[in-house]
Amino acid sequence: MTAPAPALTRTILVVEDEESIAQAVATRLRSEGFSVAVASDGPSGVDACTRLRPDLVVLDLMLPGLDGLDVCREIQRRRPVPVLMLTARDSESDLVVGLGVGADDYLTKPFSARELVARVHALLRRVDRRPSAAGAIELGSIRIDTGARRVRQGDEVVHLTPTEFDLLVFLAERPTRVFTREQLLAQVWGYHEGGGARTVDSHVRALRRKLGNDVVRTVHGVGYAAGDEP
Repeated sequence: MTAPAPALTRTILVVEDEESIAQAVATRLRSEGFSVAVASDGPSGVDACTRLRPDLVVLDLMLPGLDGLDVCREIQRRRPVPVLMLTARDSESDLVVGLGVGADDYLTKPFSARELVARVHALLRRVDRRPSAAGAIELGSIRIDTGARRVRQGDEVVHLTPTEFDLLVFLAERPTRVFTREQLLAQVWGYHEGGGARTVDSHVRALRRKLGNDVVRTVHGVGYAAGDEP
């Protein structure tokens, strides 16, 4: 009998200029079985991402040389990769900008190592999921090509981050249903242990900014649904 192939070790790049935080994060992730590399500034983070081709990047927002937003833009331009952004900022505008340049999620400092590990595992599980079957979904003037992961509004192609696309498809495939933030976190992000409601709100705001306010409607006291009132 042929022995099963060993599981591949996932590589995570931590880009963080505060050495104590970087080492604490790296140590905890290594204890989870990951291979971890650390970069201490923006330019070396971009270089390391190109060289190592990590499976996920943990990226601080405030970095010397090149800030986290620019690093995120650059690494996503070169090769799409899941990004968990770390930030000491807590304003909604900063978070929307961070998610808009390609980050999949964020944690606000200080954060627990347990929460960080949970987010990393959830992001990697999403990468491993089978993509939606190829097809097209119409949502008003928006056409979603699930096979090519492309969104058009009229004649214009609209660039969405992977998480924005996944959220849009999930809602658009169920246009009559209203979902709570907790349900969306579980179904789209794979988070099952509370927290992260602002992540959903930030992604909804990003979708509205790119595709118009009518793409996702708020059902007050409940959550979100696709499109206008039925």
